[in-house]
Amino acid sequence: MRKTMLLLACALAVQAQAAITVKDDAGRSVTIAKPAERVISMAPHVTEMLFAAGGGKRIVGAVSYSDYPEAAKSIPRIGSNREIDIERVIALKPDLIVAWMHNSSERQIEMVKQLGIPVFQSDPQTLENIPENVARLGQLMGTDTEARATAAQLRQQLAGLRARYANRPPVRTFYQVWDKPLYTLSGKHIVTDALRLCGGENIFDKLATTAPMVSVESVLQADPEAVIGTAEKNYGGVGLWEPYRSMLAVRKNNLFTLDGDLLNRAGPRMILGAAALCDKLELARQHRGK
Repeated sequence: MRKTMLLLACALAVQAQAAITVKDDAGRSVTIAKPAERVISMAPHVTEMLFAAGGGKRIVGAVSYSDYPEAAKSIPRIGSNREIDIERVIALKPDLIVAWMHNSSERQIEMVKQLGIPVFQSDPQTLENIPENVARLGQLMGTDTEARATAAQLRQQLAGLRARYANRPPVRTFYQVWDKPLYTLSGKHIVTDALRLCGGENIFDKLATTAPMVSVESVLQADPEAVIGTAEKNYGGVGLWEPYRSMLAVRKNNLFTLDGDLLNRAGPRMILGAAALCDKLELARQHRGK
């Protein structure tokens, strides 16, 4: 009997050691009994993070637009970030779901939680949160070595950008997500953190909505020194401002377009997007002498 109790205690100790607990971006503790082997991604930026953390082969399902890296295109789809096929999710037997906090399928995610499937919510608010996410996802999947190495590289890249653009003269900037209707991002979005890194000032920083619709008149009244647009399919672009010759960004030839996937997705590639954004704002500074 004594020997049996000892063996049971050892078994429980091993199980306790195997359990993995991390905090997600909602501040909740996420615990799994062992490293996740069947993961479902609920956002394109999440898919990129899982690959960066060394867990690409563990992803059994992903939402639409999860198209990077190339291997992500072959992952079975479980719906969009607005609505998932809950039956498909259950059939895939995930041991971890990584969700985005701002999608429209929150009710379905709650249903998944009730089934006992652990859910990690990923919503980086700053550029520093990106390597943190990568590292924590690596913990959950047991791919710590690769995840920590990737996180360290991302932190190093960020530190280099901060050192390079620290104390640069500010550039008042309009960040254009879409043109019809005209959408931007407020100070609540991680893009504004990237702007600050580069010495940029978001002219709509104080708006309450994360992705507000704004008017042409409000942009003209703010008179930004630079306009940053993000290239997407069926997107008209920053050319809509060219007729407004009195606008400072037009006069100084500071209408710029960047890859939307690098900036509008809070994944590892956003560090590259931030570097490209910094380059454009530095170009705007150079145009001041003209």
